[in-house]
Amino acid sequence: MTNTPKIAQKSPYRVDVTEGKTYFWCSCGRSSKQPFCDGSHKETSFSPLKYTAEADKTLFFCGCKATEKAPLCDGSHSKL
Repeated sequence: MTNTPKIAQKSPYRVDVTEGKTYFWCSCGRSSKQPFCDGSHKETSFSPLKYTAEADKTLFFCGCKATEKAPLCDGSHSKL
């Protein structure tokens, strides 16, 4: 099993979220449905992170998987 996430992209994913909807952010970087989980983590030590939107708005989900504020981007990709 791997415990190092794959960098899906070195920039955030812009997503329009819907209030009350639950999203599962991919923490392993292997999903083909970035930034969300498609079950690809099964061969890793990672699990998706549940996020429930508090309002209808645009958010920036982490693509590099190095954020300290998962699942949202904190700019960590600029240091990779």
